[in-house]
Amino acid sequence: MRQRGSERSGSRESGVRPSGRAYAVWGVALFAYGVAVFHRASLGVAAVEAQDRFSAGASAISLFLVLQLAVYAALQVPVGVAVDRLGSRRMILAGALTMAAGQLMLALATDVPTAIAARVLVGAGDAMTFISVLRVISFWFPGPAVPLITQLTGLFGQVGSIAAAYPLVTLLHATSWRTTFLGAAGVGVLVVVLVAVALRDAPRGTAPPPAADLAEVRRRLVDTWREPGTRIGLYTHLVTQFSGTVFALLWGYPFLVVGQGLAPGTAAGLLTLLVVVGMAVGPLLGRLCARWPLRRSTLVFTILAATAVAWTVVLAWPGRAPLPVLVGLVVVLGTNGPGSMIGFDFARTWNPAERMGSASGVVNVGGFLASLLTILAIGAVLDVLTPGSSTAYDLGAFKAAFAVQYVFWALGLVGVVRHRRELRSRLARDGVVLAPLYHAVRARLRGTSAYR
Repeated sequence: MRQRGSERSGSRESGVRPSGRAYAVWGVALFAYGVAVFHRASLGVAAVEAQDRFSAGASAISLFLVLQLAVYAALQVPVGVAVDRLGSRRMILAGALTMAAGQLMLALATDVPTAIAARVLVGAGDAMTFISVLRVISFWFPGPAVPLITQLTGLFGQVGSIAAAYPLVTLLHATSWRTTFLGAAGVGVLVVVLVAVALRDAPRGTAPPPAADLAEVRRRLVDTWREPGTRIGLYTHLVTQFSGTVFALLWGYPFLVVGQGLAPGTAAGLLTLLVVVGMAVGPLLGRLCARWPLRRSTLVFTILAATAVAWTVVLAWPGRAPLPVLVGLVVVLGTNGPGSMIGFDFARTWNPAERMGSASGVVNVGGFLASLLTILAIGAVLDVLTPGSSTAYDLGAFKAAFAVQYVFWALGLVGVVRHRRELRSRLARDGVVLAPLYHAVRARLRGTSAYR
């Protein structure tokens, strides 16, 4: 099996410990990502108020987030290429400014088209952030630390969801729509200042990767897609992420409050629990992936099965589900975000350094594409079953709407199984047996990281 570690230029030894400066730089990048998640989730917890403000039905509110996620997904590969050429600092700055502008526009919006344009800006700025932060990690941390730091980034970044679930909702109820989203825009400006002052792309003296011309970029994109490790990463991200994302970003809060009859505070608490569970599970999954790299797909199948079973129990429950059942659902959904990070680990393992930006972008498309299609489908089903621009959706309509998730679980499962088989068949043709493969994959994961 060809070892790609030799293709990663300027790497540090695997035994080098991260410096205090590395953690400081990561902290700034992590804050930027957390604020991006806050902006991303801000409409979900205000969905009911948005329907009242814009006199819009569920399909229109879904369209806000669908376009936001569509822009996010569409920009992943271009951003992956751009971040390699322009650097993380510039891209994170551009993303923070774009999201702040979107929140400012949303604060002043009084009609649906303006609100949609505002969320498109949020999606564009959000798209520039996560991949850029991954690049910061790969420059500042030695290879063995990268999987864990990446998991922690995905988890601690979700604190932005807590900020949306509690401070933003509290401010919205205490003041007004305009004041709340003007405040959100101000937080974005704070990110711009911190990144400009404290964030650096790489330690001093680090040689950047060589720039590629347009023909080389095209070739790398083709090679990235042809790599089975990239495609299993994409379907891993798809099948594990979308259910938790849809629940946290838009439809979970209305489902709990309007459909299940929970108090707003209880619903916000459950959304917070989702984030807390993810924070607890993420480091465990990171260690399991490093310890048993050939069992990463087993973790994916376990998370998928648990999610589908938990939803089946809630949807099949006669009438409103008891609070413990809803808590169980939220706990399982909390594993979805950390599970989706396994997709990036697949891409990092099987792609050389010069393709890591595009590979990460391709993987990141999966979950968000499934999320936006699910959000749109749920909104459409709710409007069909509850005609008119009303927020009085009954529980039966919610249950029918959330049943569309089974379609995407099936598609994702087929993709993971297919490309896992393809990857293992290719390795078998190369004469790689299980024990050498196990040690070779572990060596990749423990070795140098990309962008060095």
